[in-house]
This record gives sequence, structure tokens and C-alpha cells, in this order.
Amino acid sequence: MSLEIPRAFVEAILEQSRAEYPDECCGVILGPAGSGQALRHKPMANAAHSPTFYEFDPKDLLALYREADDNDEEIVVIYHSHTETEAYPSRTDIAYAGEPGAHYVLVSTRKEIAPSTEFRSFRIIDGVVTEEPVSISD
Repeated sequence: MSLEIPRAFVEAILEQSRAEYPDECCGVILGPAGSGQALRHKPMANAAHSPTFYEFDPKDLLALYREADDNDEEIVVIYHSHTETEAYPSRTDIAYAGEPGAHYVLVSTRKEIAPSTEFRSFRIIDGVVTEEPVSISD
């Protein structure tokens, strides 16, 4: 399994992570139900306003699911940033991973690697983390 994602979405996620620093940023990418295609980027607010944790606001999440249902879409990617650590799921990320069909994308903008960034994708199913290749398309 691998994630194919448009370059514009990668750049938008990295820009959001820089803009919301030092807090973690978060959001989703949606696509037609059953397609696995990443077609619509939707940044979300980090309701936790935290540099070490992200959380979707329950009202925003409910609206997101309704919107996806209305448009016959599914969540293809769930992403967030790590501001001080590598782009790898934390114990909390693993515990809260509730979408077994989603790609979990993490970006890191930690100072040690600046101006570089990390952009990695994982599957998280029943607490098991598997990294997958990312293919960036133009």
C-alpha cells in the first residue's frame, strides 16, 4: 500500500504546520468514497491548541462527517504535525487512530532539521504502525 498525494496538498500541509507553530496543525484530505484518491484538502483547527497534542473539535468533526456523507466522500488522509519530534506516530496518536482505512500523515518541522521537513505516511490498524511509501504527483 502507498499514498499518492498531489504536491499542492503536501505544500499546503507544510505551510499550515509552519503557520500554526508552535502548536500542532491538523486536518484531513477527502476523496470519492471507495476510491482511495486524495482529492480535497480540508485544514482543521487544533482544538487542543497544543504543541504536543492535536484534537479535532467534536462539532467540527461532526460537520466533517456530515459533509463527507453529503458529497459521497471518505477521509483518505488524516494529518498532523510534530513540532519538536520526528514524523512518527506517538503513543497518543496510535491510541486515537480510529480510521483503519485512512493514511495517517505526519510532518515534522523540528528545528534540528530546518529548513528541511519530514513528510511520512503510516497505516495504523489495531495499534500496529506500518510506514508506507509516499508518491507525490504534480
